[in-house]
Amino acid sequence: MPDICACITSACDVALAHAVRDHVALYEVRIDLIGEQWPQVVAELSRPWIACNRLPSQGGVCTSTEDERLAVLHQAVDLGAAMVDIEMCAPDSVSFVRRLNGRLRVIVSHHDFVGTGDEESLAQVVQLQRGLGADICKVVTMACHARDVATVVGLAHRFRSQGIVTFAMGPLGMTSRVLAPLAGAMFTYASLSDGHESAPGQLTVGTLRTIYAAIGSF
Repeated sequence: MPDICACITSACDVALAHAVRDHVALYEVRIDLIGEQWPQVVAELSRPWIACNRLPSQGGVCTSTEDERLAVLHQAVDLGAAMVDIEMCAPDSVSFVRRLNGRLRVIVSHHDFVGTGDEESLAQVVQLQRGLGADICKVVTMACHARDVATVVGLAHRFRSQGIVTFAMGPLGMTSRVLAPLAGAMFTYASLSDGHESAPGQLTVGTLRTIYAAIGSF
């Protein structure tokens, strides 16, 4: 079964995170959504976790200065984060990655909330991310057409040996969240339960496991 990353978006999600811990490989901790209680949240986790303090332009709500935002991510490293997610568009993304200097894996992410484009354009994004020093390249788009699913699944297969996470958001992109890991993406993101989604079209851990179990039965 492909690896699933469960997204924690509230300090109240700890009980839900515990409930699914045997069914997920890791968690994404949305520091920007959780707020000041995030250190208490990560202290309770029994799986590896990704630290994410998302910029508003990339779908987050962090309104602190860039220095403050990155300082929180460095604090997350000190508190045991297995990975850190830094936006490709972040002003200090290069220096941030260099300062970590191999202490943990860095996800360099790009989110397009307007559309998907073609596979070649997305491949150029991946190459830019790798140039920034990404250990894992995360490319997320918005599905406006059914063909967008094929585009991101193709991207996952193309970079399957180079550390890629990709899918398309929105109702039309739901199937990409299922298929991309089967094509080579390292993992897929899921909500802890209905109503706890961190992005449009996100499926729950339970739904993904049911789908993968059904696929595996054939």
